[in-house]
Order: sequence, then structure tokens, then C-alpha cells
Amino acid sequence: MIARLEGTIISQENGTAILDVSGVGFAVYIPSNIDLPTGEKTQLYTYLHVRENELSLYGFPETAQRNLFELLLGVSGVGPKAALSLMSTFSVETLTQAIVDRQPVALSRAPGIGKKTAEAIVLHLKDKLTKISGSGERITTDDTDVLSALTALGFSIVEAQRALQKVPRGEALSVEEKIRYALGQLSQ
Repeated sequence: MIARLEGTIISQENGTAILDVSGVGFAVYIPSNIDLPTGEKTQLYTYLHVRENELSLYGFPETAQRNLFELLLGVSGVGPKAALSLMSTFSVETLTQAIVDRQPVALSRAPGIGKKTAEAIVLHLKDKLTKISGSGERITTDDTDVLSALTALGFSIVEAQRALQKVPRGEALSVEEKIRYALGQLSQ
């Protein structure tokens, strides 16, 4: 198994980075919300996925990301593409909290994740993640409504998630106010 690669990022596009390790270019699938600096030395914690006719590398800048990716792969019906979609849509903390709080609706906002798959993820991982969940941001029903509204307006789930993260947490805002605030962030 290839657990870690260290080298120089040659290029990055469409969720794939080319990592030059001592003259060998490795194509590594990475979450689309990660921007690796081209031309700089980088370290990726990797997962090698073996299929009949293909070897695929999935890489993450942090071990916590790779560990959560591997946990997701342990759920029946979740393959590397679905797990990577979740990792591209949510931060480790937000994804963990959504699972611990049993919110499959939030998970189903990720591209390629349907209602049944989201429910299976929650069912199989909630107890495993309860022990390790930190003080990450909690996804509330209001947050799910804001994400729904923003994606219905044509924004990608990644854009909506980033805008939602900028909404003030300490204030008691209505869903409409959160949507307005998020739209203001997206228009900047």
C-alpha cells in the first residue's frame, strides 16, 4: 500500500493532481475543494484503491481526511468517487458532525449521494464517529435549508457550503437572513 507521497505538484485540475516524486509523475485524485500550490513541494497521505483493471491513488493533505475517507469506503454502497464527493463538499469537522447528529439530508447535498446512501452512511458510522467527533461546526436544520435554497438558485454545493461557513454563528438569525447574508458573500 502507498500510504504517503512527497513531491512537487506539477499540475492540478478537475480533482486530479500530478505529483512529481523523484522524476515519477503520480496522478492522485484529490478533493476538489483543495488547492495545492503548483511548483511547490507537497506531502499527500494516500489511499490506494485496487480494482480488477485499475490502480487509483486518492490523496489528502491531512491524515484525518484520509482516515474519514477510508471509513466512508467501509459503508456498503459507497465507493471512492462518492467518498471523494463528500470530502470535496464538506470539511472533516462538518461531515463528521452531520453523521454524528444523524443528518442524512445534509449529506445528500453532495453530488452523487442519494437519500439511501446518506442514510446508510449515518447508520454505519454514527457510533464510530461519536467517539472521535471534535468541536466542529454543527449542521442545523436551518443550515440545510440555506444550502437547499442556495443550490436551488444555481450555486454549487461547494460554493453554498463556503458561503454558509461565513454566516455569523453567534447571532440568532432566521433562515431568510442567513440566505441573504450568504448571497451577499457569494456576490463579493
